[in-house]
Amino acid sequence: MGVLVTAASRGVGFNVARELLKRNARVVVSSHNDENLQKAREELADFGEVYAVKADLRRRGDLENLVGEVWDLLGGVDALVWNAPNVSCEPCSIHEASYRDWLESAKIHSVAPGYLTSLLVRRWLKTVRKGVLVYLNSVSIKEPMPPLTLADTTRAGLIQLAKSVARTYGKSGIRAYSLLLGSFDTPGARENIKALSERRGEPFEKTWEREVLGRTPLHRTGRWVELGSLIAFLLSDQAGYMLGSTVVIDGAMTRAVFL
Repeated sequence: MGVLVTAASRGVGFNVARELLKRNARVVVSSHNDENLQKAREELADFGEVYAVKADLRRRGDLENLVGEVWDLLGGVDALVWNAPNVSCEPCSIHEASYRDWLESAKIHSVAPGYLTSLLVRRWLKTVRKGVLVYLNSVSIKEPMPPLTLADTTRAGLIQLAKSVARTYGKSGIRAYSLLLGSFDTPGARENIKALSERRGEPFEKTWEREVLGRTPLHRTGRWVELGSLIAFLLSDQAGYMLGSTVVIDGAMTRAVFL
């Protein structure tokens, strides 16, 4: 299976790519930072067939070029695992956000995944090829976390996108899922928590305990093998009847019962 994983030079995207490579997928990773991207490709090469394509997810031309290059590298694309970078200003409150911050958030969390979906679905239909889309999202769209308001407001629509794709193109073998993640130990997560701890004038460890570990009865973050196994299942034919679903992996972090 040929899979594109976006924003994959570190953090969630990088670890998802590694888990898929371990399961014999052929993977293309993307990032806007060329230095980080090449470093990631070198590290991931130990696990399987991996390629790297530089792309700024905020730019239309980069999105179009990304799909074209990945299609050529893999001889077609079987799946997209959408992962997004952080909005530049976050963690930030609504009263601190500028017009440019909101625009960036919309481009990253709504326009980019939507347009990549259009580009891939168009190719899949033209070549009579099946495809799978897995949109990595956050459980914070169910229970808002004020410092992530910009991201949560603009990425909430990925649930609608997954359901719409599944209902419209499911008969053509095109499936989509929205995956709501809890806390995973990533550089980005630690940077956000560090910024919060500094604002509050408290030690990093105290903020990490309250905002991350203390939110789940397991008192830990998610493990990459857990996330990788779930995504691998969603990419498989065994998840066929689940098309359009919203799936939660959060260690019972959220209290909400329904979406």
